[in-house]
Amino acid sequence: MSMAKDRSSIFSFQYFCYVVIILSICSIILSLSWSHCCSQCHSPYQVTVTEKNPRINLLSYPSAWNHLVFSSEPPSKFLKIALFVRKWPHKSRAGGLERHALTLHLALAKRGHDLHIFTTSTDSSLSNSSIDHNLHFHFSKPTPAGYLDQASVWEQFQAQNSSGKPFDVVHTESVGLRYTRSRYVTNLAVTWHGIAYETFHSDIIQELLRTPQEPKTKALTERAVKVVEEVKFFPNYAHHVATSDHAGDILKRVYMIPEERVHIILNGVDQQVFRSDVSKGIEFKKRHGIPDSKSLVIGLAGRLVKDKGHPLMFEALKQIIAENSSFQESSMVVVAGDGPWGARYRDLGANVLVLGSLEQAELACFYNAIDIFANPTLRAQGLDHTLLEAMLTGKPVMATRLASIAGSVIVGNEMGYTFSPTVSDLKKAIYELWISGRDGLEKKGQVAMQRGLQLFTATKMAAAYERLFLCISSAMHENHFCEYQPPGY
Repeated sequence: MSMAKDRSSIFSFQYFCYVVIILSICSIILSLSWSHCCSQCHSPYQVTVTEKNPRINLLSYPSAWNHLVFSSEPPSKFLKIALFVRKWPHKSRAGGLERHALTLHLALAKRGHDLHIFTTSTDSSLSNSSIDHNLHFHFSKPTPAGYLDQASVWEQFQAQNSSGKPFDVVHTESVGLRYTRSRYVTNLAVTWHGIAYETFHSDIIQELLRTPQEPKTKALTERAVKVVEEVKFFPNYAHHVATSDHAGDILKRVYMIPEERVHIILNGVDQQVFRSDVSKGIEFKKRHGIPDSKSLVIGLAGRLVKDKGHPLMFEALKQIIAENSSFQESSMVVVAGDGPWGARYRDLGANVLVLGSLEQAELACFYNAIDIFANPTLRAQGLDHTLLEAMLTGKPVMATRLASIAGSVIVGNEMGYTFSPTVSDLKKAIYELWISGRDGLEKKGQVAMQRGLQLFTATKMAAAYERLFLCISSAMHENHFCEYQPPGY
């Protein structure tokens, strides 16, 4: 009986793997067919760009809005914006979603827009009042799981929406406002920092990296169910913002969201904080005892946990240090972050320096002190802010060859390196950058910085969101906000 169950279990898993492979092949075929079709036809929402009519309809713009140039002048219309976010972060302790919320909405408030932030707090001393100019916080107690209590925030939202001027636009970071409520809001945009379909890749990687001693998980089968659930409820959000080109494509093709409701706006980071400054890098090295004799300094940053790829990086560095004394003598690895893998990195020896978490200003100095930034993440979703921060400081980057990263960030080897999530391929990339030397890395860093300044600044991100919000708020009457005219016309 037990053997029969085992065979059934093995068969079920194999069957599911076949299904995943077939779905992936179909996805590629659909992508090619879709591209061919779109090259020969036009959406009814799309405005053709010609010399006589250079305007385009932004709601049908197929690429990232970061590529467009919006005016830096004060907007002709100031908006009342509602934001739903699970947690409003402290600057020094912010995850990716929270940092996006903080960076974006502070920039919008500085632009003159009126922000009402619906978020959680367990601190009874905080009141539902304005804490800063143009920023109004509406706190509520979180659910036992730490999420926004939908009944409470909906009541707060309705009270604010009916008092004085109603909200021009509503923004939710992921499912801060759940689909059970979002279906009633037509002027709403949701920003997705990760979707279940993307995470399939992560689950496959985790299964491949699983040791024989570790038990199999049900992640793959559970993820399939999650994808189906998302495809069903995503249409309850009026507009969708994807933070990577790949995610935008998936929302259109796999989740079947109409293209005029999907908009790509890449993440951005504060270019006033993260910028090239050689002197700060020199001071950082002196402060932390990084010898000038080291001809290569590799930087790692973030949460030092399994799904961020640190077991992979640890094993690759361990093998290189053991087999190559020249690398050990000439190189150093500096780690900025906390997590269980911090202690393991320290065990690798004196040429691995673990600093713990750094404040934002000190983190900027860290980037200036290294020669290349490495991100071995195994999470195939969203755009990691650390890559963008490193690029803005003029550093080349190396990261796992995941669709969002390779499609939006490291789009060529002239700005860095990508690798498959295996120890052998990661080692190969490390040896390659070591051999290229500091001069070669500096050239790549300059290209990376140019791309970062073009696409990944907080200013570019905020300008794109502002224009989207203006478009959504006035789509039924002043639709000129939804039209874009390239500079020079």
